[in-house]
Amino acid sequence: MSDAADDERQRIREQKKQELRDRLENGGSLDDAQQTASPSEPISVRGGDHLESVVNDHDVVLVDCYADWCGPCQMLEPTVKALAAETDAAVAKVDIDANQGLAQQLGARSVPTLLIYADGQPVERMVGVQDKATLKGLIEQHS
Repeated sequence: MSDAADDERQRIREQKKQELRDRLENGGSLDDAQQTASPSEPISVRGGDHLESVVNDHDVVLVDCYADWCGPCQMLEPTVKALAAETDAAVAKVDIDANQGLAQQLGARSVPTLLIYADGQPVERMVGVQDKATLKGLIEQHS
């Protein structure tokens, strides 16, 4: 894993911690902070329990199973970020190298593998780079 990727993960962790602190200081509970957080940025999944929590907390979730070394995954990254910002779906990113057991549970044998969950259940699976319009249409179909 590269130092740049580690630095980026650490920056995101610190940003999320600060956002939670701010919400808690303004009278909210931890549960309120988690539920009211707008998923306008992709969520980096830290493990199976975290993914389960994300899937249970949001009506529609796009799960992107990726690897840092994967060229097609890097091509898909701007689309994934745009979908997080432009749709009501939460976008969860699963690094298959850091979460090998979870990737296996999700059936991610190649990357990128994209899954859509609606109401806690997997409803779509795609392998390979997908265009934004296709993904947005599937998200809207299940919203």
